[in-house]
Parts: sequence; structure tokens; C-alpha cells
Amino acid sequence: MKKILDVCYSPEHQQLLDIYLPDCASFPVFLYFHGGGLEAGDKNNGYDPFFAYMTDHGIAVVSANYRMYPDAKYPDFLEDAAVAVKWVFDNMGSYGKVTDIYVGGSSAGGYMSQMLCFDKRWLGVHGISPMDIKGFVHDAGQPTCHFNVLRERGMDTRRVVVDDSAPLYHIGVDEKYPPMLFIVSDNDIPCRLEQTDLVLATLQYFDHTENIQCKRMHSSHCAYVRKVDEDGQSIFGKIVAEYICK
Repeated sequence: MKKILDVCYSPEHQQLLDIYLPDCASFPVFLYFHGGGLEAGDKNNGYDPFFAYMTDHGIAVVSANYRMYPDAKYPDFLEDAAVAVKWVFDNMGSYGKVTDIYVGGSSAGGYMSQMLCFDKRWLGVHGISPMDIKGFVHDAGQPTCHFNVLRERGMDTRRVVVDDSAPLYHIGVDEKYPPMLFIVSDNDIPCRLEQTDLVLATLQYFDHTENIQCKRMHSSHCAYVRKVDEDGQSIFGKIVAEYICK
């Protein structure tokens, strides 16, 4: 695995990403957004087993930081996420032959990946459609208005609000959506499992069932992302690599 760290993908806001390359000339790319409630976390905060598993299986990973609270406000982090996707499209070809591009994230990153997937305006600014992405991985992301966006508005963070800042709001607007994998835990944070089930039911209601998968974990919220199994292999890496290499 070759590492290229702290590449600036957004000079305007000095946002950085890390690149992890497999030992092969051609590869799919997985762009990953970390979790942390849009207020904490980092592009390399204990994810080494995940990066290693992915690259060992011929998949390049790009892990991106983004603006966060308290310095950021909605929709700064979504704008950064879209710029990171644009950067991957424009630049990863210089590191090898890119076969496909996937986008995903965990928790807050899963909220952002859902917004990029269901609300086409964010990528559309950069001339990219969600349908240009080979597949999305939404790991335990909040499909309603994110609790820290509610806090920014001075609202109770437990509220279930579905407006245009919520991924769920946009389902049914477009005729087609790209393939996607949802990951959620049976002991996730309050309402996350139920809200994910509502997203899946809404997709089904609009006849978007093809290429939609869900992986239910017997775990707490995103606890598997940094963990390894009994063989020392990344649990999260196995799930994502299996989805990409299917």
C-alpha cells in the first residue's frame, strides 16, 4: 500500500485528503467521509485496518476531511464533500487507471453520502450526477435533518425534521438512483435503525428496489468501523470490499 497524505483538494478552504493506493495499475476508488457528528473526527482516526484491507483487495481509498462545527455551518460540509468527489474524478487518474468510483461515509459521513446521492444539486454544481457514481455506501447516516443542523437552528436535537437538509426529503424526486448499500446496527443510536428502515421503505414505495442493499450489524453505532475480526481483518473493510468487488 502506498500512502499519499494531506493532499489539498479545496484550496479555498484548505481541506485535505489522504490517498491509499493498492499495488496494481488499475483499481476502483472508494471516497470515504469520516463520522463524528459534523463536529469531530478526522480522515485518519484509527482507520488503518480498513485502509489496509481495501488496498490489499485492489481498491484505492481516498479519505477526506471537511469543514465542521463550530467553525462550519450548514451546508459547508456538503459543499466540501461535493468538491472532494470532483477532485477524485479529476485527479485520481494520475495515480493509475480508475475503473469505477464509489462514495460513502460513516455516521455524519453517511449523512453526507446520502445527501450527495439523493439531492443532485450538490454534485450538479460540478457537472457530476449521482448516477456517475458506481455505488454509494451509507453507513449509519442520519436520513432526517442532522441533529447538529437542528442545533445550529436552535432546535431540540431529538426532533425528527424532514426538509431539504434531510436525505429522506429528496427520495422520489428523481426517476433513477445509483446502486447503494446501507449499513445500520440493531443497537444503533436512538431512532437510527427505524429511520433507516423508513428510507428503505420509501425507496421501495417509489419502486427503487433494484441495486439497493442493506447490511444489519449486531453492534452499537459504527462500532465495527475500526474493529478487526478474529483473523485480524477489518470488519468494515470486508463489507465494503465485498460490495465493491461483487
